[in-house]
Amino acid sequence: MARQKKRFIAGATCPKCKAMDTLMLFLENDVEQVECVECKHRFSEPKEQGGGSQRQFDQVIGVFKPE
Repeated sequence: MARQKKRFIAGATCPKCKAMDTLMLFLENDVEQVECVECKHRFSEPKEQGGGSQRQFDQVIGVFKPE
C-alpha cells in the first residue's frame, strides 16, 4: 500500500472538540478527508460546496478610487 501524504491545517479549529491546530488533511479514494488528531472527528467537504470565492474583485490586485 502506498504511503499517504497527510498535512496539518494551520490555525484551523475542530468543529467537535474546538481544539486548535489538530486537523490533518489527506486523500482517501480521491476525496479530501479531514481528521482531528485529538478527538478523531472526521469529515469531508463535497466538491460542489467548497472552492470558489464570490468576491467581486477576487482576481484584482487593487482598485483605484480617486477622490
